[in-house]
Amino acid sequence: MSDTPFGFGLPPEEPENGDEGKKKDPAGGGQGSGGGQGGPANPFGFGFPGGGADNPFAAMFGSLNPTDLGAAFQQLGQMLSYEGGPVNWDMAKQIARQTVSQGTQDGTKDSSVGPAERAAVEEAVRLADLWLDGATSLPSGAGTAVAWSRAEWVEATLPAWQQLVDPVAERVGVAMGDVLPEEMQAMAGPLIGMMRSMGGAMFGQQIGQAIGVLAGEVVGSTDIGLPLGPAGKAALLPLNIEAFGKDLGVPKDEIRLYLALREAAHQRLFAHVPWLRSHLFGAVEGYARGIKVDTSKLEDVVGQFDPSHPEQVQEALQQGMFQPEETPEQKAALARLETALALVEGWVDAVVHDAAKNRLTSAGALRETLRRRRASGGPAEQTFATLIGLQLRPRRLRDASRLWASLTDARGMDGRDGLWAHPDMLPTATDLDDPDGFVHREQLDFSELDKMLGEAAEGRDGDDTDK
Repeated sequence: MSDTPFGFGLPPEEPENGDEGKKKDPAGGGQGSGGGQGGPANPFGFGFPGGGADNPFAAMFGSLNPTDLGAAFQQLGQMLSYEGGPVNWDMAKQIARQTVSQGTQDGTKDSSVGPAERAAVEEAVRLADLWLDGATSLPSGAGTAVAWSRAEWVEATLPAWQQLVDPVAERVGVAMGDVLPEEMQAMAGPLIGMMRSMGGAMFGQQIGQAIGVLAGEVVGSTDIGLPLGPAGKAALLPLNIEAFGKDLGVPKDEIRLYLALREAAHQRLFAHVPWLRSHLFGAVEGYARGIKVDTSKLEDVVGQFDPSHPEQVQEALQQGMFQPEETPEQKAALARLETALALVEGWVDAVVHDAAKNRLTSAGALRETLRRRRASGGPAEQTFATLIGLQLRPRRLRDASRLWASLTDARGMDGRDGLWAHPDMLPTATDLDDPDGFVHREQLDFSELDKMLGEAAEGRDGDDTDK
């Protein structure tokens, strides 16, 4: 997955015949001319066979057989006719599905989930919810348990991705439109419309590829700390769980159950903390509003753009065209987002450990594996880096987990979970730097105030009766 926010890369071609797909990378990469995970040097991926990167229409037209050529012109027509929002989500969905169909780098292909796997997931989630009853005061939030293929994960999570990405793309689109001088904007109405259509398609292409690659890694619907799937559905991906546990030396049933505990714990939190979803998505949007596009660099790219060398756009992106503004507001937005995600992940980590430590012999090892997965740049880090250039700090997860565990020891399960009653009660970024200080800080005790208010109310009632 590209580390560059909205880097442009050719969407991978979908195999013509399932696992026996006939479309191969001319260079031997096996991902199609632009379908590699990291993206091609030519950002638009155009080039006729043998024509090299200097040909601006290369590889979009494949081997020039009628089927490929017709599909290429159809895609070009879709790009130019798009009149929707800042991201062409139809194209994003199409490319995500194509990316999934290509399989992961280890050669694993997506496949439908069979009845036995679905039954195993349902049983794992049922048992996980039973264990969690003793580890948190929040009741079950999973009305149903589902087992998804990678393609099903893409379909189910697209609405959430739209809510996350549109604010970022809108911000970038406005900045790109501002690059043209006023007099040129007045004269170039049709051209601007075409640029917006192409921009929506390019965003759709990049986001679709990012989602498609992520679908090959995630094990559930809440891997990145956000509720991406439908409310009340605990979802696991059996194929990815198998890949996750391949070299761990842990029984498959234990791995599935541990991951079911994490998924079910997330579902409890999002179901019974009604403000949390909007708080998290609002934090992402707030951070997106502070993203600044280096318009001077964009002006240089536009002014000197050579159609025969479209890779100039990719080079500009790699040099940091999209950067967060160093303003107090943007720093505060970053802190809110980072802290909110850390608190969610830390709470899940602490609660799941409590539920599993005495029941699963591999609980400690699986916990550390997932922590290292995050620290080494797992799905969450890669996704946010691609979408908005945000590098989440793994240190926050460990601090938050330690804080929640200390709260459990100091105040009990109910006292810990009670902090989710209102966002103002949650620890701040500063508190994550000093978890023990937050835990042992004197908490406001409203019991005496409640007693006084109750007595005052009774007194008023008595006065009314005397009268």
